[in-house]
Amino acid sequence: MTNEIPAEGLQLRTLISSDGQLRVRLARVPVEAPGPDEVLIRVEATPINPSDQGGLVGAADHSTLKVEDGFLTGRVPPMMLQLFKNRLDEEFLSGNEGAGVVIAAGDNARALLGRTVALLGGSMYAQYRLAKASEVLLLPEGTTPAQGASAFINPLTVLGMVETMKREGHKALVHTAAASNVGQMLQRLCLAEGIPLVNIVRNQKQAQILRDIGATHVLDSTDAAFTADLHAALAETGATLAFDAVAGGPLAYQILLGMEAALRQKDAGSGVYGSAVHKQVYVYGILNPGPIDIMAHGAGMAWGVGGWLLFNFLARIGPDATQALRERVARDIRTIFASHYTEEISLADALKPEILLRSIAHNTGSKFLIAPQKGL
Repeated sequence: MTNEIPAEGLQLRTLISSDGQLRVRLARVPVEAPGPDEVLIRVEATPINPSDQGGLVGAADHSTLKVEDGFLTGRVPPMMLQLFKNRLDEEFLSGNEGAGVVIAAGDNARALLGRTVALLGGSMYAQYRLAKASEVLLLPEGTTPAQGASAFINPLTVLGMVETMKREGHKALVHTAAASNVGQMLQRLCLAEGIPLVNIVRNQKQAQILRDIGATHVLDSTDAAFTADLHAALAETGATLAFDAVAGGPLAYQILLGMEAALRQKDAGSGVYGSAVHKQVYVYGILNPGPIDIMAHGAGMAWGVGGWLLFNFLARIGPDATQALRERVARDIRTIFASHYTEEISLADALKPEILLRSIAHNTGSKFLIAPQKGL
């Protein structure tokens, strides 16, 4: 395969003005040749993750989204502008991850020419992406770009959860909003590694999704028996670590109460301050942006609620440990870490409000894939 470099390619660009105007456009941009240690990727598949929403529409009021003169436009409420102060009046390039084929490579990266690779690093909502060879993940032979498009954020998140569990001395996990793509992936990983996992969902349809892939403990938070079932599952598994995607409301406190009740059941000697075993809930998503309801009693005095972010975790464990996790993902990208998509759209489709709003809705099992070469 020879280095074939197109003159230009399409790229999604978002701008939020200082007066709160959102403008998203599909731009034609020149394609640069790779340097000695770089590769040029023809992007074939890139997912729309929840973390991509801010990059695409910047917390704009969804009811204001419309198409004007080829732009997707909208209004960002004044109270939200502060969140984007570092990028106001400048175009932002969206798309955290994706996969494609290396169509050109520098002298030190020619071994990657023609290979399918995945990349994490932003600016993936484009037809072509220049990257350092050291940044890409070489996918196993036979892996399609669609299979490798979500090789980073979700897989590394679930591996990070399990690694956090091990490093902090816990032996089992609790996960909320557990029927999500992340939740299904975490369940498959825990089954493979023999880790007890308590899944919390919101309805029986979601519960069945997890049971179908082998989950043992699946609890419906809307069920009248939820509290009793939670205590029983925590007592059986010994879980003292939870990853919460919901955030707002009483669920984190309910989990802590259940953990404390399970610990006291096993240790009759717990004193007035409760069990000395630390119980931890990490919030890693914000499905409910409201306050987290925590009472000052009931869970003992050995507990914590804090935030957990994948990128902070990877920075903490360092490049060598991160690379080991990346290699694990590559090995199991078509099994444990497989992602499934409900709809494939083009770059141009992402400018259509009705399609974009469907793609960023928090619907269980719904995941959209952008195919930048589609429609050409």
